[in-house]
Amino acid sequence: MNFDLTEEQQMIVEQAAKFVANESPVARFRRLRDTERGWDMEMWAKMAEQGWLAIAIPEEQGGFGGSFVDMTLILEQLGRGLVPEPFIASVVLGGGVLSELGSEEQRDTFLGPMIEGQTSLAFAYAEQQSRYNLNDCLFTAEKSGDGWTLSGEKVWVLNGHAADQIIVVARTAGGQFDDSGLSLFIVDGDAAGLTRIRVPGMDGQRTAVLRFDGVSVGGDRLLGREGEALEAIERTIDRGAVAACAEGFGAVQELFERTVAFLKERQQFGVPIGSFQALQHKAVDMYAELELCKSAVILASIQVDNSDVEIRKADVSSAKLQLSDGGWLVQENAIQLFGGIGVTDEQDEGLFFKRLRVLNGLFGDADYHVARFQGMKRFDAID
Repeated sequence: MNFDLTEEQQMIVEQAAKFVANESPVARFRRLRDTERGWDMEMWAKMAEQGWLAIAIPEEQGGFGGSFVDMTLILEQLGRGLVPEPFIASVVLGGGVLSELGSEEQRDTFLGPMIEGQTSLAFAYAEQQSRYNLNDCLFTAEKSGDGWTLSGEKVWVLNGHAADQIIVVARTAGGQFDDSGLSLFIVDGDAAGLTRIRVPGMDGQRTAVLRFDGVSVGGDRLLGREGEALEAIERTIDRGAVAACAEGFGAVQELFERTVAFLKERQQFGVPIGSFQALQHKAVDMYAELELCKSAVILASIQVDNSDVEIRKADVSSAKLQLSDGGWLVQENAIQLFGGIGVTDEQDEGLFFKRLRVLNGLFGDADYHVARFQGMKRFDAID
């Protein structure tokens, strides 16, 4: 399998790297992390002007018809600058499922404004009891005339505090753990009966707890076929997992390069500490894990839309596990090589460390993805 970037993809990387360096360095994230929204609509519009919000949307839907790989290349650069705009929540999750299941009218109404940078989206699927079990759903949608009434609570919703529209997973039939009976609904962020509780994360970004107390939506807000949403939800969360790996790889790469630069600059006993063989060995170990992260992300981004579900799941879980384990080794060694100052707020390295801890837990942590991999038919355990 060829992992080399095309000339067009190399241009995407160069454009994104330049944009992040000039428009959204880490210093900008520091300024925004204490604000209520945590990100800026003006920057969101600038990202739309670059074509990023539409890059993987088909041309017939108003996008640029790019691949998921193209999108992950942008996410890597966003990770290097800790860019706080809701790219994963709005573009990968919300935009992805709207593109896949939305009617022409729904795409025109909700997807079009998002890819133009006028609005943002959120995807609400997790509940307090559900952990990473996507069919564990107590949130209900009951028919009411020509529409639906939504009741329940969703937790840790990325961009849930600021989204103009929220795509919500609800049970329209069956029991708590049934695979069938799950449906998707588009809810306005200012809908009557919706309470949004902003939750600051350890990484300085935002999630939300959303409480629906008899929220009414029209029949035109049902996304896709009633009761048949589980497969689309699974595909959407796998795309989110690969996106988290791509952003995480960018953060790990930035952390590694900053560490190598520090080893060359910091002097002890009159020489750079990077000249010490023991520290060189650590840097080599970090580089090896970084390259494994890179390969795993590229493969997962290629396979995330594979029609063979087991291949998709295996490669997505492998990438997620590599970020959790290999990425952790890079983080751990970086903090050690910087010394205690590496975890202080004054040092950017500590900010990358915290963001990576959050990304490792999104869309399944290491334990979840190991268990998922072991449960596949192709898995052949060796005694």
